[in-house]
Order: sequence, then structure tokens, then C-alpha cells
Amino acid sequence: MDPVILRKGMHLSDSIEDYPGGIIIPVDKPYRWTSADVIRKIKFAATRHFHKKNLKAGHAGTLDPLATGVLLVCIGNATKLAEMLQSHDKEYIAGVTFGATTPSYDLEKDIDARYPYEHITEDGIREQLNGFLGEQEQIAPLFSAKSVDGVRAYELARKLYRKQQQIPGGESVPGSDTAAKVFDTAAESVIRAAKIRISDIELLHFYPEGKPVRDINLNGETSGKNLRINVADTSGLHLPTAEIRIECSKGTYIRAFARDLGEALDSGAHLCSLVRSRSGDFRVEDCLGVEDAVSALPFRIPSQERD
Repeated sequence: MDPVILRKGMHLSDSIEDYPGGIIIPVDKPYRWTSADVIRKIKFAATRHFHKKNLKAGHAGTLDPLATGVLLVCIGNATKLAEMLQSHDKEYIAGVTFGATTPSYDLEKDIDARYPYEHITEDGIREQLNGFLGEQEQIAPLFSAKSVDGVRAYELARKLYRKQQQIPGGESVPGSDTAAKVFDTAAESVIRAAKIRISDIELLHFYPEGKPVRDINLNGETSGKNLRINVADTSGLHLPTAEIRIECSKGTYIRAFARDLGEALDSGAHLCSLVRSRSGDFRVEDCLGVEDAVSALPFRIPSQERD
């Protein structure tokens, strides 16, 4: 039995038995929300709506907190399809800033090293992008959910980050190329390179003095929980930034792509923005905001309790 795909304007009955194939909710994940935040909120609403305490809910492919875009939420028997849905190719719109690196390869950590960037041009970026097409090996970021001997890589990264931030006297270590390489070396030593495939790549825009600062659309989501996610402010540095569209296979880390592109251009780089614009056949413009998804799962008192 095929799952029901929740679309904009749809409402669901309050009986999960009406959906033997389960339900898939394509959500546009809000900025500074974890994927787990989204699941918790929608699962709570679905549990009340369907009056099922043990209702299964999950997602088909994690998105980083500072990324937005397609997150497929699976409810009921649709959770059995999560692995299959996750295996589909994806498309991303990535903002890559050159001239600086961070330990997480995005703005969740502050800059740890600066690099020359005056030589980076639009033509130079286009030339290097061609080399990323096709199958290749990629080392995932140490700050990631990848499992290393049963331990999440980000747990190892946090320990390493704390050590790197301190010296015996307890003083902070200033950002340097050597400090930045600590994370790359550690990732290479504990994380095996994985085969990925980039099927299409395109430079959409190049901003030589940095991408114009604009407010990020939170899709009406204003929960205070997202404020715990750090966002480094690098706007005052006016570093060159490229906006790149990438179509790729499952398991591709766009943060790692940004790292590798920076190295290919004899500089450093990190992600300043990321949107998952497509996952399989699901496109971001067809996704629901979290509040829209919750509104389709209103809590109703069962008829037997009203009588």
C-alpha cells in the first residue's frame, strides 16, 4: 500500500488505520532547527491527532541545523520507506565562502584560520567545479552524524574541539592554519572515505566582496529552541562567496565539498548557507512549513469521550 503524501491544504482523518501505507510529510526545515526538533514537534501533534502513544515517526535524511529545505517526515508504516527515500539523489543550493575555514565547515563554529583569497575568480571557480563531476571519494566532516565504531563523529569532534581551544595554561589558542588542520587530520584518521557521485554542478552567482546580508526566511517558525544553535557572524569580513547548485548521490556532505573546493582553489572555504532544494521527486517549493504540517494534525477529543 502506497503512503499518503501530505500536501498543502490537506487535512487528515484522526484514524491512523485510514493510512495503512503511512504518511509522508515533506517539510521545509526551518533555519537553526535540528532535524530532531522537527520530528519531535510533528510527532507530538500526530500522536495527539491519531490518539496513538506509540506512533512511529522519523525522517529520511538528516539536514544540518544551519540548512533549510526538504526534510521528509515519515509517520506510521511510511517509516519503513525511510531508507529507500534517503537513497534518492538530492539537489542543493550551497553558499560557499572563501578565505576562511571553521572546524564544522559551516557557520556553526567560529573561524579557526584565514587564507589568501585575492586570486579567486568566477572563471577559476567554474574551472575547478568541472573536476568534482562524477564518482569520487569524500571524507565526511568530523562534525557530522556519521558513525565511527558506534560513536557519532560529532561526539569525537566536540572532545577534540575542547582540547584544541585550550593550552596547558588555560588560554585560548588563536585561529591558525595549524589549528584548522587538526580537524582535517583527525577526520582522515577516524573516518573512512566514502564513494559519492556528483551528477551535475553549476555556479549560479559569484559575489567578489561577499554575499549581500539578508534575513533568512524562517517560514514563520519562531520557537526559542532554534536560538541555542550558534551562528558565527562573518559578514563584516566581505569574503568572496559563490552560490553553487549541486545534484548528488546519497551520503554526499556539502560541507565537505566546500572544504575540498577551497583546497582546490589554494585557499580555505566554508558553507555560509545551504538549501536542500530537492530530495528524489520532492521539491522545496512543494514542502510545508512545520506549523502548516501541525495544522493538518489538529487535536480532537475522540467521539466516545465527548458522549
